[in-house]
Amino acid sequence: MNKGVLYAIGAYILWGLLPLFWKIMEDVPAFQILCHRITWSLIFLIFIHLLRKNFIWFKDAFKNKRTVITFLITSILLSGNWFTYIWAVNNGQTIEASLGYFINPLLYVILGVIFLKERPDKWSWVAISLAGAGIGYTIIIYGSVPWVALILAGSFSVYGLLRKQALLNSLQGLTFETLLLFLPATAMLIYFETKGIGSFGHISFAKNVYLSLAGIVTSIPLLLFAAAARRIELTSLGILQYIAPTLQFLIGLLVFREELSRNSLIGFSFVWVALIIYTVNNILVNRRKKWKLDQIKN
Repeated sequence: MNKGVLYAIGAYILWGLLPLFWKIMEDVPAFQILCHRITWSLIFLIFIHLLRKNFIWFKDAFKNKRTVITFLITSILLSGNWFTYIWAVNNGQTIEASLGYFINPLLYVILGVIFLKERPDKWSWVAISLAGAGIGYTIIIYGSVPWVALILAGSFSVYGLLRKQALLNSLQGLTFETLLLFLPATAMLIYFETKGIGSFGHISFAKNVYLSLAGIVTSIPLLLFAAAARRIELTSLGILQYIAPTLQFLIGLLVFREELSRNSLIGFSFVWVALIIYTVNNILVNRRKKWKLDQIKN
């Protein structure tokens, strides 16, 4: 099997299993977990850069005003996404959180139309309409908006749009984002400690270890994903990306025993059918493009 495919599968499986990791620390406030995730991520990423002896890009990044502003915005979006996801898992909303990552690819299409002037074909619009119908059905039936799913999908889609146009690669970008967040995150951890409400050092030894591992758990899937993106086509990545929310959904349903009513299942089914249409259409469109290119070359 292609190494890139293995790297992608590894990345998405690790992302899909993350709820199990956050659930271990459910008695630690979600905001404190977030601060630890940011702090330990930067420490781990700096270690990676030390091994690679690659710090030249730091100076150029800070010199570029547009880069600093872009990554300040993406760091806020990323931290909001991380916080919402940790909170959702530890408050019995893992299934709804998975819905956010299922609809995420379709939101990318909408953002592409609005900001990049892209023109999706009719089948992409059919998929978007079906997903919208599923969310609309859920709102009508329950009388409430699935805000966890929409915040996760919305924040990560806008984050992806901005990162797509940024100059730094995945590893450099995450390092820069965590660097921008490091001081406020560390300051908050010190504040919690002075107020006597800090968790680190005051919980079990095992949970202290888990908190300190948050950086590795955050960074390794990204490194695998970056390696995969360099080796395989985006179409393959697009198909494999559903591994993560599928695992999250199954963990929420089978491991955490979260409730999935008949009406929720109907809403999810709309989204799943939309994703099948969207994915199959993407595969066919890319094959046609490849065939045309081959014909021109020949």
